[in-house]
Amino acid sequence: AVEEWLTQAQMLDFTDVRSQRGILFLKQLLATLAPKETALLPNFPNPFNPETWIPYQLANDADVTLTVYDINGAPVRQFDLGHQSAGFYTTRTKAAYWDGRNETGESVASGVYFYQLQTGDYTDLRRMVILK
Repeated sequence: AVEEWLTQAQMLDFTDVRSQRGILFLKQLLATLAPKETALLPNFPNPFNPETWIPYQLANDADVTLTVYDINGAPVRQFDLGHQSAGFYTTRTKAAYWDGRNETGESVASGVYFYQLQTGDYTDLRRMVILK
């Protein structure tokens, strides 16, 4: 919500001192709300069938890629999430979503899978389980 307010205030291009103070306050508030470190968080639900959400947080703006691998390390699906602003991507509306399908749209088998988050300076890998 703070990001939306800031964007709207900047688009209005107010030049008066009171508006500029308000914009500065919103920027400071946004800076205090940003995560201190980038992190890949546990998917939910886990185990899952057939869909799951993969939450993460970004300390800095970054190009974000999420890759799902099978137990043998072969890529199953890759998501180019694009350039994203620093912030929390932890709710169903913001977290990465995987429908349990591979690149060709086929449902994957039950078992252990891994998911990896990559940004410019960060990489982490976690484990998840599909139970059908």
